[in-house]
Amino acid sequence: MLPFSKSGPIAQRGLRTAIRASIGSRSVHVAKRVCLAPLFVRHRTYATSTATTATSTDPIVLTESRKATHKVPSAKKKLVLLGTGWGSTTILKTLDTNSYNVVVVSPRNYFLFTPLLPSCTVGTTESRSIMEPIRHIIGRRSKDIRFYEAECADIDMSKKELVLEQGVEVDSASSQGTRTRINYDYLVVGIGGTYNTFGTPGVEKYACFLKEMGDVSKIRRRLKDAIEKASFANISEAERDRLLHMVVVGGGPTGVEFAGELHDLIAEDLSRWVPELASKIRITLVESLPNVLPSFDKKLVYYTQRMFKKTGINLLTNTTVRKVGEKTLTVHNSVSGSETEIPYGTIVWAAGIRARQFAHTLRAKVPDVQTSGRGLIIDDYLRVQGTEDIWALGDCTVSKNAPLAQVASQQGKWLSKAFNSMAKDGEKEAVDGSSLIATKTKPFVYSSNGSLAYIGGEKAIAELPFFNKSIVVGGPFTSVFWKAYCLWELSSVRSSLSVATDWAKRAMFGRTISVD
Repeated sequence: MLPFSKSGPIAQRGLRTAIRASIGSRSVHVAKRVCLAPLFVRHRTYATSTATTATSTDPIVLTESRKATHKVPSAKKKLVLLGTGWGSTTILKTLDTNSYNVVVVSPRNYFLFTPLLPSCTVGTTESRSIMEPIRHIIGRRSKDIRFYEAECADIDMSKKELVLEQGVEVDSASSQGTRTRINYDYLVVGIGGTYNTFGTPGVEKYACFLKEMGDVSKIRRRLKDAIEKASFANISEAERDRLLHMVVVGGGPTGVEFAGELHDLIAEDLSRWVPELASKIRITLVESLPNVLPSFDKKLVYYTQRMFKKTGINLLTNTTVRKVGEKTLTVHNSVSGSETEIPYGTIVWAAGIRARQFAHTLRAKVPDVQTSGRGLIIDDYLRVQGTEDIWALGDCTVSKNAPLAQVASQQGKWLSKAFNSMAKDGEKEAVDGSSLIATKTKPFVYSSNGSLAYIGGEKAIAELPFFNKSIVVGGPFTSVFWKAYCLWELSSVRSSLSVATDWAKRAMFGRTISVD
């Protein structure tokens, strides 16, 4: 359509202006029909509710009579997303935001790319490179989306109301901030998980964790302080050995990747900065199961253990931590039954996760149904059992799927697609959203895209699905594939370029573990 034609946009704008001036606040569509109808339609009379009549030359009576049979559209439903992790962020990226009033609530104002978190602890990747501000994501979707940087402290399911607490650290019980309330029509709980100490004494006080970005600075500081203290000549050899002993608890992907990154720091950088200390640094990985990486293929497990032995990383399998002291930890070997006290300088706890506090707050509202202390019990449609119009996904849930990033991401895609379909159906006022999604949508089924893990020494392992089989590979080429996959999966071009630049700087100039 040409812009200056009789039916073009400019001509239409002129017509709209003239009509609005003549009829006030009535819509353009109605005004066109009213003004042009006498030219093409026979004059008719319409009865009013008071038994009077009017001709079609009266535009108000004509318009109201025809419009009376039309249903006035209702307001959009308010969809509240709790959390800015993998599941919630995926929903935010794929949801039809024109169909819902979307509100995002999280104490963390960014999305964290967790696969590269271990590399940040040793300076391979800079912290800000894997943090995508949530307002950037919102800005790319819709300016109508609201974001509240707050912790969800409580819920009133009868009123469909959330209590938000501002100015409080995540999972902090010692202080209270400003509280406010917001309502919701649909609620998605994607608050993720936090570290799990399994009730082991001393872990909270003395160990470092590897779950949030704040943990990265703490680990860097512990590593730096241990190395600098060990460089003084007036300390004993026993104390120096203790300071230079790095212990990692947990043989899952996070623990294995951190141990690999720590080995790279020692072999590639500390060997040049402090060669007299680098040869004395020891890494010990403690795992309660017979092998590390229990979710991987056995061939990859044996390959990883062989590489660790070759690079000098000490593996203590079938070993659980009984308690952690200020300078030593006590471990128990389930095979021999013996207990050993191990001196350490830095200990990183990567042994498990548990649901955050709000998941337990929601569980307490329906204790007869939510009986698992690990998190929210959900069904195959991601509905929180015992509630209405509340869904949950990711690490805060209890289901048949493992607590993995790709599980939460697929759950987010499935749920956003279900919400989009529900908005198109136009039936969301007839029944509750939970029932409608379960009626119109197939259950969520997780499909594994494979598993990847970096094990240090520019080597990685991968288990990739291929038709009905799995391809298992490991080595330097797999490390290149792992890096390419990370760059592809990062949430924005900015993040991908930042990480690629960090890797290039590390290759040319080495790492840095400087910390305030």
